[in-house]
Amino acid sequence: MPIATPEVYAEMIDRAKAGKFAYPAVNITSSQTVTAAIQGFAEAESDGIIQVSVGGAEYASGSTIKNRVSGTLALAAYATEVAKNYGVTIALHTDHCVKKNLDSWVRPLLALEAEQVKRGENPTFQSHMFDGSDIPLDENLVIAAELLELSQAARTILEIEVGVVGGEEDGHEAEINEKLYTTAEDGLKTVEALGAGEKGRYLTALTFGNVHGVYKPGAVKLRPSILADIQREVGAKIGKESPFDLVFHGGSGSTAAEIAEAVDNGVIKMNIDTDTQYAFTRPVVGHMFTNYDGVLKIDGEVGNKKAYDPRAWGKLAEAGMAARIVEACQQLRSAGTRIG
Repeated sequence: MPIATPEVYAEMIDRAKAGKFAYPAVNITSSQTVTAAIQGFAEAESDGIIQVSVGGAEYASGSTIKNRVSGTLALAAYATEVAKNYGVTIALHTDHCVKKNLDSWVRPLLALEAEQVKRGENPTFQSHMFDGSDIPLDENLVIAAELLELSQAARTILEIEVGVVGGEEDGHEAEINEKLYTTAEDGLKTVEALGAGEKGRYLTALTFGNVHGVYKPGAVKLRPSILADIQREVGAKIGKESPFDLVFHGGSGSTAAEIAEAVDNGVIKMNIDTDTQYAFTRPVVGHMFTNYDGVLKIDGEVGNKKAYDPRAWGKLAEAGMAARIVEACQQLRSAGTRIG
C-alpha cells in the first residue's frame, strides 16, 4: 500500500535501524507540498515520512477556519490518494503537539483512529508526536505513558521528546542553552516510565543541541556522541542493545558529518522543514523576478497568463522541494532502500 500500514511502518523502522539509515520526515502544509514531498521520495527511491504540525494543519483547513483536526485529515486524505502513483511507501505523522494542544488535536485523532481499528480498518496516521519539552520531565512522562496506551488502541506509534529543542516552531520557542542536551539519567527515566517496547513501541527525540531553523556556523553546537552514550548506558542497564528508536529534530542546516554520526548512533527519522520551505519558495521567487512584466499587469498591459498561472510557478516550487528531499535521502542513506 502507498500509505504504510502499522506493520509496514514498524518494518520501515526496523529496516532503518538495522541498515544504519534514517528517513527524512518532511513537514507539509498544502496539496503542493504533499506532492513535492512524495515526488522527492520517489526520485530518491526512498520510502519516507510526511508530517503535519499544528500550524500546518490549521492552514490546510483554510487560513480563516483554522480547524486543526479537519486540516490534518484533509492532508492525509490527499496524500493517501496521490501516493498511489509514486511507487514508494509513505508514513503519515503529526509533529510537535505540546500539552495545551493535546485535547484539540492529537487526542481527537487517536480517538478517531481507535474507532477505525475497531471497524477492522487501518488508522489514518501511523504515528503522533507528543512534545512535552516545555514541562517537567516527570509530568512529560506521565502524559506520554497515557498517550502510549491510547496509541496501542489506535495501532499507532507514539513519538516523544526528552530534552529541549531550541529555536522556534509554530509559536513554541526555547532558548539555546544547556537544556538542549539530554542526559543518560533522562533516558533511564524514560524507559522506567514507558518500558523498552513491551508497553508499546515509541520513538524518542533525545536532544543533543538541536535547534529549529537554520543558524550561521558556530551558533549551534550539535553533539551527536550524546546519543551513543545514552544508548550504551541505558542499554547496559536494561540488557538491550541500542534500546531507543531515535529522532533527530531540527535537522535543517546540519552538516553531513553531524547527520552521519547521528544515524550511526540510532537515529531512524530526521525532521527537515526549514530547508524544504526555502527549497519550495526559492524557485517561485526566481520565476517572479524573471517574469516580472508577465506576472504583473504593468503600464496598462495585460500580463502573461502563462507566467501567472499558479501551475507555472507551482511546478517549479515542487521540483525545488523534491530536489532538496532527494539530497536529504542521500545524506541519511535512505536513497535506494524503498520496500519492494
